[in-house]
Amino acid sequence: MTRTLPIHDAIPALIDALRGRGRAVLQAPPGAGKTTVVPLEMLRAGLTTGRILMLEPRRLAARAAAERMAQTLGEGVGETVGYRIRGEAKVGRATRIEVVTEGILNRMLQSDPDLPGIGAVIFDEFHERSLNADLGLALCLEVAGALREDLILLAMSATLDAGPVARLMGDVPMVTSEGRSYPVETRWLDKPRRKGQRFEEGVADLVAQAVAETQGGVLVFLPGEGEIRRVEAMLRGRLPPDSQIRPLFGAMDFTAQRAAIAPVTQGRKIVLATAIAETSLTIEDIRVVVDGGRSRRARFDPGSGMSRLVTEPVT
Repeated sequence: MTRTLPIHDAIPALIDALRGRGRAVLQAPPGAGKTTVVPLEMLRAGLTTGRILMLEPRRLAARAAAERMAQTLGEGVGETVGYRIRGEAKVGRATRIEVVTEGILNRMLQSDPDLPGIGAVIFDEFHERSLNADLGLALCLEVAGALREDLILLAMSATLDAGPVARLMGDVPMVTSEGRSYPVETRWLDKPRRKGQRFEEGVADLVAQAVAETQGGVLVFLPGEGEIRRVEAMLRGRLPPDSQIRPLFGAMDFTAQRAAIAPVTQGRKIVLATAIAETSLTIEDIRVVVDGGRSRRARFDPGSGMSRLVTEPVT
């Protein structure tokens, strides 16, 4: 039996909009299923004879989305659905849906501006507003206006105010998926961390407390790999024997990333993740979220003329 996701209710309106105008903006909350359902539904609807290109902001998201769609079709990655990221590609002659990172599209546009063989471009997680995604959409709009009137363009977002993007794309239709809401209980620390306590030590204490007071998988947000490794070391021996600690960050081996995403059959999973887990992919069997309150973001430094990573409060 096929599981129905919230996005399925919005698919008919989306297909009609793309068939009528060739462009649309889709709003759907996290977990609605837009990343893994929309490209397959566009393929089934026969909107284009060319390949469907979907952009993801992160390599992990591109691989995970391609794997999930291929699994839905009962195939392996590289058949109907493939992916292309920096230094790695799994595509074949029969590939109709290709998931790529944002920089890949811009290189394709530089070498072949008319995007031969590509019938549709999907900008997933567009609310993250990276320079590559903004440039890619601008170039695609220019290509569609000057060279490829048949090129289908779709921007998908979880939290973006869709109005300005829809106007930028030519006052195109906006389609909204309502999603499903579930009750969430918020628990705050009863007092601040004690003076002089290291950030990682405070997070480790909080995770141990959360595991003791709750049931189900735990997702912990941390700024980067260094903090993840230190918290992981501090949690060793402090959690129940059936607990499985799974780090998740961009530079990891994909096998380890897959292990963090996949549900566990026994015990509890504690995922220590960067902001990579905020959007683009859904981690199954998570019931508790612990937020360390800090995030590492790229900030432009006018003095050096370059971007640098800055750790700052998430607020």
